[in-house]
Amino acid sequence: MLTCTALIVAGGRGTRFGGLLPKQYALFEGESVLRRSVLAFRDVPGIDRLQVVIGHEDDARYGAAVGDLGLSPPVRGGASRQHSVLNGLEALADDPPHLVAVHDAARPFVRPADIAACLAALGDPVVDGAVLGVPLADTLKRTDDGGVITGTVPRGGLWRAQTPQVFRFRPLLDAHRAAATLAASEGTALTDDAAVAERAGLRVVMVRGHEDNRKITTADDLDVTSIMETRTAFGFDVHGFGPGESVTLGGVVIAHVRGLVGHSDADVALHALTDAILGTIGAGDIGMHFPPSDPQWRGVSSDRFLHHAVGLLQAAGGRIVHLDVTLICEAPRIGPHRQAMVDAIARITGVEPGRVSVKATTTEGLGFTGRREGIAAQAVATIEMPKARP
Repeated sequence: MLTCTALIVAGGRGTRFGGLLPKQYALFEGESVLRRSVLAFRDVPGIDRLQVVIGHEDDARYGAAVGDLGLSPPVRGGASRQHSVLNGLEALADDPPHLVAVHDAARPFVRPADIAACLAALGDPVVDGAVLGVPLADTLKRTDDGGVITGTVPRGGLWRAQTPQVFRFRPLLDAHRAAATLAASEGTALTDDAAVAERAGLRVVMVRGHEDNRKITTADDLDVTSIMETRTAFGFDVHGFGPGESVTLGGVVIAHVRGLVGHSDADVALHALTDAILGTIGAGDIGMHFPPSDPQWRGVSSDRFLHHAVGLLQAAGGRIVHLDVTLICEAPRIGPHRQAMVDAIARITGVEPGRVSVKATTTEGLGFTGRREGIAAQAVATIEMPKARP
């Protein structure tokens, strides 16, 4: 199996951004741009390591942004982006991956599904690299020094390159070393890794991405209200008691005098959350994706269902803003296990525990839950995703 390291380049100063902080450490909805970029890669299948390249004065900022994520120590950047990438590649050379995905930290809205598409392009043995981008839609004009139009540039075959840009590691390292030698003699620096690869004669293909994977250049670029929308959906589930000595709720096994009956592990909390997330993207319900009649789901852990729903949300370009679940039962007591459930749901969905709420209530002895015949759960998922184009 091919290994791939994500090399996140965060060494720039971002002078056009303004303000006191480099743009990669600016906050968007309470999280730094760098942290959002790192988290976009962390759960992508095929990415098995993350390495960040930072500026020489950014240790404290780096620690505050991602110090809790268990990453390798950062690599020091250089005077240019090209130099910073080379430093990052050299740091990986002693234990090289098969592939490296170079990404600008200033692109925090990249979709995990687009990252995966770039990785998939390297499955073709004749391809040396894959670059995420979008075909050019605007008409291009050429002007003279006075701003007078002198011609129209055909836009056929033209793309706007984004990151990540994924390459086979060794050819890219060799290409960067050669480009560094030329840069020293010519006094020029290339602006992206595809240009470095092209100069070395490598075969690089374009992979279609999305417009929302824009680069943060000015403070206005962090205002995404015009392209993002908030959605909320509701989920509900019920399972009855049956033989057993424990129940699984919110991903946590709790000792109890009876078990819950269901085709999987009957985790009503995760089932309700799964339906809520599926609802935010109009993807049906849990039974459509995991039919109860299919024996392969008998007894499986419900975290698989919830992880699947999150994957569909991410593929659609969405992200979780908040998850709220309420368990309705007379027993077992939920309070002693509440934090463990919050932590488990946060881990499964890939969000911070502060974005997860678990509550419990009873029906005061009324109804089937009041008669201790089973447990019910209701969930609300709030997500943010790009607005659909007209």
